[in-house]
Amino acid sequence: MQGDSQDLDGKILDGKILVGKSGAKPEALTLRLANRHGLVAGATGTGKTVTLQVMVEGFSNAGVPVFAADIKGDLSGLAADGEAKPVFVKRAQELGITYEPDRFPTVFWDLFGDQGHPIRATVIEMGPLLLARLLELNDTQEGVLNIAFRIADDNQWPVLDLKDLRALLLYLTENLKEISGTYGNVSAASVGAIQRQLLMLENQGADRFFGEPALDLNDFMKRDRDGRGIVNILAADKLMQRPRLYASFLLWMLSELFEQLPEVGDLDKPKLVFFFDEAHLLFDDAPKALLDAVEQVVRLIRSKGVGVYFVTQNPLDVPETVLGQLGNRVQHALRAFTPRDQRAVKAAAETFRQNPGFDVAKAITELGVGEALVSFLEAKGTPSVVERALIAAPQGRVGPLTPAERADLIAKSPLRGKYDQAIDNESAYEILAKRKGLDAGGAEAAQESEGGLTGMLGGLVGGMFGGKPATGKGRRPPQSLAEQVIGNAARSMARTVGTQVGNAILRNVLGGLMKR
Repeated sequence: MQGDSQDLDGKILDGKILVGKSGAKPEALTLRLANRHGLVAGATGTGKTVTLQVMVEGFSNAGVPVFAADIKGDLSGLAADGEAKPVFVKRAQELGITYEPDRFPTVFWDLFGDQGHPIRATVIEMGPLLLARLLELNDTQEGVLNIAFRIADDNQWPVLDLKDLRALLLYLTENLKEISGTYGNVSAASVGAIQRQLLMLENQGADRFFGEPALDLNDFMKRDRDGRGIVNILAADKLMQRPRLYASFLLWMLSELFEQLPEVGDLDKPKLVFFFDEAHLLFDDAPKALLDAVEQVVRLIRSKGVGVYFVTQNPLDVPETVLGQLGNRVQHALRAFTPRDQRAVKAAAETFRQNPGFDVAKAITELGVGEALVSFLEAKGTPSVVERALIAAPQGRVGPLTPAERADLIAKSPLRGKYDQAIDNESAYEILAKRKGLDAGGAEAAQESEGGLTGMLGGLVGGMFGGKPATGKGRRPPQSLAEQVIGNAARSMARTVGTQVGNAILRNVLGGLMKR
């Protein structure tokens, strides 16, 4: 049904993706202009997800890899054969084509590693701007975070995970006077506020995102043996419960692509297409500096061969500076119940190249499910006159995969084993611990084996009584019987301390040891 060349009522659609049909005219997205970005908008239940799936399948058939966030899980179904349901067969007949079920090459990803391959980034790759937004820092705290990153750069301390960042912030606290004199004022209160926000982030499970092996973005830009683009689906149902992490992650990927990919100019088709669902989360409460950065990346990334498509309910969710760069538009129905809704309808209508044949604003409120107003860029890069179109039926399954089907595909993935296990290389935490004369590997192993404060106390006390240096990361040589007895006794003592006074004593002991 889709591909580089399609026959529709005797018309050949070369280098285009069939999206729908208005009257006798096919409505198709030109691949050569697909890197000029786009927008899919409409109220809940009007067919946005189906349109998104149709476009994703079309890009895949055309050999263009795709990344898409799957908010509800429905998009995962394109990895399974579609069904010739009567409604799909009828829609295909209305478009003058034959319905052909198909499945598409798919790789599943998940920041938490539960429903796909884990995705990780290092803290230094995320950068202070996005991290400050993720942590909801104010301007002063963001300035302190920038100083921390600068200190890490100047000293060549790799900040890979949140453990490294905590160690770096502790270093700032212990050297406030010296750092303030060199880099600018740093207060203990600001550092403490950042540390508290880090703790909240860890409690939400975000610490699983930061670390190594970091994502290789080239793994997003692959094709299968038949030359079809791989569809990379991010499981975002759990991630949506943490909207700032979701938005920060997507913006990080966009900025990383911009920095890493070479300039290629205008290609016959994009190297990669991104679909960002719930696009309003990218811009909600974003500071001006971040909005400016997003605008610049969206404007320039098309020269890298990347197309960006925002999926949202309301066109007003996207800032005007970004909205003006979205040349390919699919607008599903909007409801004009409130003054804001009415403004949204008017704004959406005004962004189209007007069709004298009908009232665009009125049509937006009258569209049925599976109908949309469409306007795609034409040969010279100008938008086509808006048309009211029937959207094509997807070839893949409409609806989610079962957990067993998803698990089977993950097990057969070509990337299986590459990202599944986290790697803890030497980084800022270990370097700063060595500066204090502590055995970072032994302390970390004690934390993992015993858990939290009590485990660390046992490890430290055991180390003070004859412990030998580590022979490898997180690994110690065999201990003598005396060392084992002392270490076990210390850990046992730590576990039995349950009162508030006892815990306070332990914190003071550890604090004194750490300061030395």
